[in-house]
Amino acid sequence: MKKYLAILFVCVLFIECSTVPITGRKRVNFVSDAQVLPASFAQYKGFLEKNKLSANREMTNEIKQVGKNVSAAVDRFMRANGMQSEANSYRWEFNLIDDKTVNAWCMPGGKVVFYTGIMPICDNIDGVAAVMGHEVAHAFAKHGQERMSSAQVQQLGGVALAIGTAGSKNPRQAQMWNMIYGVGSQLGMLSFSRTHETEADRLGLVFMLMAGYNGEEAAEVWVRMSQRAGSKNAPPEFLSTHPSNQSRIQDLKAYLPTAKKFAEKFNKQAEMQLNGQ
Repeated sequence: MKKYLAILFVCVLFIECSTVPITGRKRVNFVSDAQVLPASFAQYKGFLEKNKLSANREMTNEIKQVGKNVSAAVDRFMRANGMQSEANSYRWEFNLIDDKTVNAWCMPGGKVVFYTGIMPICDNIDGVAAVMGHEVAHAFAKHGQERMSSAQVQQLGGVALAIGTAGSKNPRQAQMWNMIYGVGSQLGMLSFSRTHETEADRLGLVFMLMAGYNGEEAAEVWVRMSQRAGSKNAPPEFLSTHPSNQSRIQDLKAYLPTAKKFAEKFNKQAEMQLNGQ
């Protein structure tokens, strides 16, 4: 039984492995869009019904326009790289919620929410584009689906461990391995989440540049975030689901030249194709 379960576990990892475009990171994702998108769209609709949209027309229009521009850049990239079916599956929508929470998020399939509380951190249209690019990148890279897949693999690992320790004659040994698995998997999931955040930072930087915004503002968003009152009380990075503000600032600045080259090359190719060259 243990042998067959191990073989099944390895097969799942290898058969369902794919690559995130642009970053090239290998991912395991066996949750299909058909499984997750209908629920995502329904949950987004329910959220909007229960929460108050901002009455600030200027900020709302800014969110919608920046979202339209950034998502259009992502759509162009997907269609130029043989991802037409994926591009067609997105239902991009951008809304601003009247809430002081400093946050923004994107559900699978392109459903984005900004809270008014994050607007001072954005500070300007390029800051909005930086946050928008980051959130759109989560949907593009299918981080939601990947986390669902990871949770299922984690459950499978738990089953394998239970079988492996069930015959142990030393209860303390079995308890120890269960504890190691529990702590290890929790920290592993935290690290996995940080991987997603860093990837979304980098992809978002590329996308905002493709859409014509100032990429230098991406790091500045996190400079302003770090200056918020109470940010010094953040937990150690290895116990956080997100990279530290300083880590993000350094990584975005370091990645900016690479992102610029990628965006410039793609935009030039897209323009040539549009002109029939």
